[in-house]
Amino acid sequence: MTRDPGNPRRRPTMGEVARAAGVSPMSVSYTYSQPGRVSAETAAKVRDAARQLGYPGPHPAARSLRRGRVGSLGVVLGERLSYAFDDPQAARFLAGVSDVCAAEGVGLTLVPVTGAATDAQRVAQAAVDGFVVWTTSDDDPILDAVTGTGLPAIIHAGPERPGLPAIGVDDRAAAVAIGRAAFAGARRPVVLGFPLDRGRARQLIGGDRAGEIRYHVTRRRWAGFLEAWGRAPADLRLAACPLNHVTEGESFAAELFRGDDPPDAIAAMSDELALGALRAAASAGLRVPADVAVTGWDDTDAAAPAGLTTVAQSLRDQGADCARAALGRPTRASHRDAWRVVTRTSTRV
Repeated sequence: MTRDPGNPRRRPTMGEVARAAGVSPMSVSYTYSQPGRVSAETAAKVRDAARQLGYPGPHPAARSLRRGRVGSLGVVLGERLSYAFDDPQAARFLAGVSDVCAAEGVGLTLVPVTGAATDAQRVAQAAVDGFVVWTTSDDDPILDAVTGTGLPAIIHAGPERPGLPAIGVDDRAAAVAIGRAAFAGARRPVVLGFPLDRGRARQLIGGDRAGEIRYHVTRRRWAGFLEAWGRAPADLRLAACPLNHVTEGESFAAELFRGDDPPDAIAAMSDELALGALRAAASAGLRVPADVAVTGWDDTDAAAPAGLTTVAQSLRDQGADCARAALGRPTRASHRDAWRVVTRTSTRV
């Protein structure tokens, strides 16, 4: 028996495969879903009949409905889709998520957020069994969309809210520690930071005028840097970058070095921004750390060759535990203290 040439688009049914193979529909079902329950001879008959009919196997959606799950974990990026591949920190985090997905036999669905009104709808309609949310702002509407699905969900690094617990390090404590290394002997320090809110404005402000910071990670790290500075907040400037990218760090730092009050210390909220600052310092003929000390965050692969003092944390481990939590699996007790300062040649101490 072959596929009806008069209707090439029609999908053959399991019953048709069973009749062609001379077996029961249940045997066909077991051949695809539980092959250990049928003999090799029966399985061969079924697959031969399926091949002749052009039957691809049970429809994935039908299998999902029977199991009560889709078989995929959703990761809500809160960034453009290319960020998952361009940003080293995001790549490490997603590698941890994918490690667990592979071990658990589930797929991985990336759900990018663009800031459009359709973001919440895209999240609500995602065919997934749970969500991992990349850190975002306190007022991001996707947080309500995620919790509104009723599916298990976890957010990386915050903000925490009911029904959406967070996994990540203690950003404030880590910022205090790395800030002390950055600011040692400094008189004109600058924090090269992440955006303050979803507007992502590029701005340089005094610490006494920072106002409300809606990104949880930016807020916590800024608070730690202020504590490490320990002097008048107005004397610690915050250079908020719209994007976490080397070129953004380089251009903003270059602008600061050309200004009337060039920094003698830069504490960056990521290695990407710090590496950009190191490039700008080299272009300006500045000695590191004698003229300007620079610190980063995350200890990426490029940090050691650059001699960058930085905060080391395992985003891969955090990604893995976020995935485990969203899939209802056991996680580590806590990641809050799973960080350390790695001192290299870019600081005075």
